[in-house]
Amino acid sequence: MATATPQALYGELFVAVQMARVFPDGKSFVDARPKAAPALIRARFDVERHSPGFSLADFVQAHFVLPGHDEPAGPRPTNPGHIRQHIRALWPLLVREHRTAAEGDSLLALPRPYVVPGGRFRELYYWDSYFTMLGLVADGRRDLAEHMLANFAHLIASYGFIPNSSRSYMLSRSQPPFFFRMVELLHADDPAAGFAKHLPSLQAEHAFWMDGEATLAPDHAHRRALRTVDGALLNRYWDDRDTPREESWREDVETAEASGRPHEQVWRDLRAGAESGWDFSGRWCADPADIATIETTALAPVDLNALLAGLEGAIALGAARAGDTATASAFEARAATRTRWLQTRFWRAKDGGMGGHFADLNWRNAADLRPLTAAALVPLYLGLATPSQADAMAAQVQRHLLGANGLLTTALATGQQWDAPNGWAPLQWMATQGLARYGHTTLARDIARRWCTSVQRVYLATGRLLEKYDVAEDRPGGGGEYETQDGFGWTNGVFAALSDGLLQAANP
Repeated sequence: MATATPQALYGELFVAVQMARVFPDGKSFVDARPKAAPALIRARFDVERHSPGFSLADFVQAHFVLPGHDEPAGPRPTNPGHIRQHIRALWPLLVREHRTAAEGDSLLALPRPYVVPGGRFRELYYWDSYFTMLGLVADGRRDLAEHMLANFAHLIASYGFIPNSSRSYMLSRSQPPFFFRMVELLHADDPAAGFAKHLPSLQAEHAFWMDGEATLAPDHAHRRALRTVDGALLNRYWDDRDTPREESWREDVETAEASGRPHEQVWRDLRAGAESGWDFSGRWCADPADIATIETTALAPVDLNALLAGLEGAIALGAARAGDTATASAFEARAATRTRWLQTRFWRAKDGGMGGHFADLNWRNAADLRPLTAAALVPLYLGLATPSQADAMAAQVQRHLLGANGLLTTALATGQQWDAPNGWAPLQWMATQGLARYGHTTLARDIARRWCTSVQRVYLATGRLLEKYDVAEDRPGGGGEYETQDGFGWTNGVFAALSDGLLQAANP
């Protein structure tokens, strides 16, 4: 399988293209396919760049097949009143196949068809896909969801983990671990049977996140595993490289230069922020208004640790069904211990213990009180909160995160795309399911109704389904490193699942 990244393949040519901003979006070049062997292109560049009148842009155009910028949202609908029909029509337009690897192509080969998010995202993405699969199942396209699950199992078997996306330049990081939720979705009648069937993959993914735990001393970390000073074994986001992200090379170089910090640390934290899926948010920064203060690796995220508790519980159930009682007992204990830490170390009590909210943990500085974000609802989504914590979280949502058009990502207005006033489909889903799980059904339905209604209004005005929305006003979300994309996998999936649920609630 092709694993060399574009930077490794093209060297000085790669750096020149990205730093000169030959393309407004740095992802364009890393997704381009070479017309000749990379070594030959590189040799030609070394010679031709010294020629009078040399044009870097012309050289790239001559030697690469560039990705399109208008796929795969499909045509503007002729009858925009029927958003659900439009979503059903979009699924085939978002399907891709790439079964064989080509030299110099960053796209990884996969054995089955898959659904891409849309726009600039032309490959299989990890956590996006779970929320896309919700819609595929709702729309009777279980076949595609099964194909995607098989592709993720293939990635685990091939690389030992699921990369951020199916690109060579993403092979140093993963994304929030939703594989166990995908298995559960497709084995809803008997989740334990699904976990038993996929037990080797679930255990391999857990081993990836826990690499180094056996020799981890207190107050130390290794890759994604960390141990607090008093011995709590937790996790953080990480990336195995400490160079600029290849798809955002120039931006990362400029951020590091403005930081006054060791560049490698800034790049590692930017990459770790990308592994979180929340790229980027003031959530990760010492100064929420300044991305150059990003410190992702200093934080144990509440959502990541909740998901890993869920994964540990899934392994326990799968092992029990498979008759492996020793593994089942070990992972039951792991899940229980991590849940206890979630309910204590990640809980920010207020007013003498009354009220409070879940938050990320600065694992070396417990006095660093991290802000309230929508990630605080993931413990509810997975059933890991106490009833009183769920009640307090519902009050916090009402007070700080409920926007006119759904759930705010954070209450921070930083200009980053994972902050106010933006709302994102996966967070709407996890919040509504988590609140409903603890009996806060009125609030859950209110969030779902607000968000779905806004998506519908923006759709009627634009004919587009978007990756993110402004939940203060009826308009596309903004901020971040690139223009808001349309297509859009997880919005389609969550809208389908939530709107169908709202219809069922209205017609019991």
